Formats: sequence, C-alpha cells, structure tokens
Amino acid sequence: MQILEAQKPFEIQEIELKDWKQRPVKNNFFELVLIKDGEGTQCINYNHHRYSQGSMFLLPPLKCHSFTIEKPTRFVFLKFTDSFFKNEKRNTKEKNEWFNEAAYILSNYNQLPGDIIKNDMDRTHLSDLTSMILQESRNYGNESITLIKSLMNCIMEILIRNIKRGNFYEVPQNNTDDRITKMLIYINENIGKPELLRIENLAEVFMMSPTYVSEFFKKQVSISLREYIIKAKLKLVEIRLLNSDFTLTQIADDLGFTDVSHLSKTFKRYAGTSIREFKNNGEYRLLKRNTCSTALQA
Repeated sequence: MQILEAQKPFEIQEIELKDWKQRPVKNNFFELVLIKDGEGTQCINYNHHRYSQGSMFLLPPLKCHSFTIEKPTRFVFLKFTDSFFKNEKRNTKEKNEWFNEAAYILSNYNQLPGDIIKNDMDRTHLSDLTSMILQESRNYGNESITLIKSLMNCIMEILIRNIKRGNFYEVPQNNTDDRITKMLIYINENIGKPELLRIENLAEVFMMSPTYVSEFFKKQVSISLREYIIKAKLKLVEIRLLNSDFTLTQIADDLGFTDVSHLSKTFKRYAGTSIREFKNNGEYRLLKRNTCSTALQA
C-alpha cells in the first residue's frame, strides 16, 4: 500500500481488498477510483453497476456508496482534497482555477453508479496519468508535488469533458432534444455570471424566442429555470462553505447574490437550515441526490 499525503490538493492510495470497508468521506471534494484488477459491484443510492479491470468511477464525499467485492480487487483511490484551500493564502490564480474546476466536477456529477469515462482514449490517458502520479509519489515524495499538481490538472480536464459528454444531468432518458443538455452545460459553466443567464441572453445563445426559453426549460427539466439556477448556485455555496475559507461576502459576490443577507435567506429557504447550522453539521444537503438521505451507509 502506498499513500501520499500532503497539504496539497490530493492524496493517492493503492490497495488490494477482499472485503469493502467504510472509508473517511469528509474533507475532500471527491475521489477518482481506478480498478487495476478484480470484479464486483459498485453501489450508489441503491443503484448497482458491475466493475472489472479498467473500470473508473467517481465517489462523492458522501457515505451512500460502497463496493461489493466478488474477486479480490486492487483499487487506486485518487482523492481531491480541500487542504489546498484551507489554512493557506489562497489568493492565487492557480488555486482559484483548481478550486473552480474541482467544484464544477462535484456539483455537476450526478452521483449515479457507473463508469465515468466515455471513450477508450480518455481511459488510457487517465490510467497513464494515475500511474505517473503513483510512481512519482513512491520515488520522490514531496519533491514531486509540483509535477503531480500538473498531472492532476490534466485529470480534472478529462473528467470535466466526460461529464459534459455523459448523461449526468437530470433530464428524461427518452429526451431527444440535445439543446437542453447544452443549455444545462452553459448555465453551469457560467453560474457566477448573472448577465449570461438572463432570459434574453439564453434566447440569443440557443436561438429561441425569449418567451419560449422558460417554457422549454421547465418542460425538459421539470423545474423552473429560475429555481434551477438558484439551486445550482447553492450547490456551489455548499462546496465553498465546507471545502474552503471563502468568506460569506466573497461567496455572495462571486455567485451573484445581492449581499450576505440575501445569500443567507436563500440558503435557508432551499437547504432548510441556516448557514451556521450547515457548517456545524458538516454534511452536504442540496448536493445530495434525494435517495442519499435514506441510503444504507457504506
């Protein structure tokens, strides 16, 4: 077993297991899991998916996931942690870009079981990148931090493009209008830019009449455009509250809330708890799929 732990945005572990054991889930964005060999089933929210050599999954920072191991399995866990943004000066472009990319992945990944990777080329890239990180951590330790950060940035870019390609947005499975997926991607990419999310701009970007945009969105997603945008923002609020040292003023400014009071009232209305209570509890609420609250604990 090899573990690299540092006050940087990652931890990596390679381990062979015959039985699944509960693992810590707090203080990280998510984990990328690679199956080196073995067979079994992954479970998230009572949904199951077979795994075998070469499978690649994302694990959310929630306790509603597990693996049923049928043949001894060698896992590689690459954990994207929050330590990069806590107890350090984080006012650098590099850190903010890293945080935004990690937050995008976590807020848009739909916490469903199954392989995250959609094509063989990206699967090969991720396998090679992860092998390089393992080799660097074994041979050079902390001397490799800078290189490993670069490799992890590459991994995040691959994950983001696979999320955009995949069926990770909650739209009907029989949907044949790809405009809604493109619209959801556009909204989530520009969630901190209110001017780009106005009806008039969405109408222009997606070549619809302004009067039809809201009707189209609600028909496809089953909630109003306004509510979707608010909830998408609040998912990022949760991530910032639990995984960074952003102040409430910074969060409100970055995500287009009028002020801290507006942020606090909106958060309580949709999350059902105050920001203080949420931080004290330390568990995601809006970021969870509904079934997470009742799922068996891993």
